[in-house]
Amino acid sequence: MLKSSSMGRGMLAILALGARQGAGLPGGTVAGIAADLDKDRSQVSRNLRTGEQEGFLSRTGERTYTLDWSLLTDAQQLTARRLHTDGAVALEHLARDTDEACFLGVLHGAGTVTIGESVPASSNLVGSWLGRPYPAYCSDAGQAALWESSDTEVRTVFAGVDFVRHGPNTPSDVDDFLMRLAAARVRGYSVVDEEAEPGLYSLAVPVRDFKGEVAAALQIVGTKARLEPRRTECAAALVAKGTWLEARLGYRQPLSSQD
Repeated sequence: MLKSSSMGRGMLAILALGARQGAGLPGGTVAGIAADLDKDRSQVSRNLRTGEQEGFLSRTGERTYTLDWSLLTDAQQLTARRLHTDGAVALEHLARDTDEACFLGVLHGAGTVTIGESVPASSNLVGSWLGRPYPAYCSDAGQAALWESSDTEVRTVFAGVDFVRHGPNTPSDVDDFLMRLAAARVRGYSVVDEEAEPGLYSLAVPVRDFKGEVAAALQIVGTKARLEPRRTECAAALVAKGTWLEARLGYRQPLSSQD
């Protein structure tokens, strides 16, 4: 499908130019890109001009095309703004629907930091977590924040980290954490059961951005006695609101092989 459409041909030309820059080359001329793709020069020229008009490419005085990163930068800045504004909406609605404390956290080194929260008075949680770091290996957001990371990447994050016991169920080491992360992926959301502190229970899902990368973790946090019996219904609300927030950040679910 990609090769047969005009949009597909345009994307192939842009990807070929990206491959050149990825190889350390400064850019590409129409003739060079046409040779790379084994395509007609006039067709490639039209595709590159369209890419320039749409803001994906820029052209130097030597008639060499290069990728224009300003579009990606603008998209990333928009994503950051929406993560806070639409994230606040998601938190408010999720807290209202579940009557539990809800948070938005991001990965920062080997820890997580809360960037948004909505805490109903009835949740029985006291104080604010905004800006407070916590070890990712046992935090409410840790598994979800590392959702798309490979085992090697997770091991790199926790290299040199001592898995200090914060609750009765704190992971003992990185292998223990990876086992819990694998189970969370199968389940569709993470369950952090008295890992961060005694009596604390939480559910979390990753929130991906337009690049398909995890931008944050959306969490429901409460006492174990109160939240665990309502896990199924709260998890359903959490997954639905996480999907909504991902759509606001430009994430598109990948098509299945049957689509």
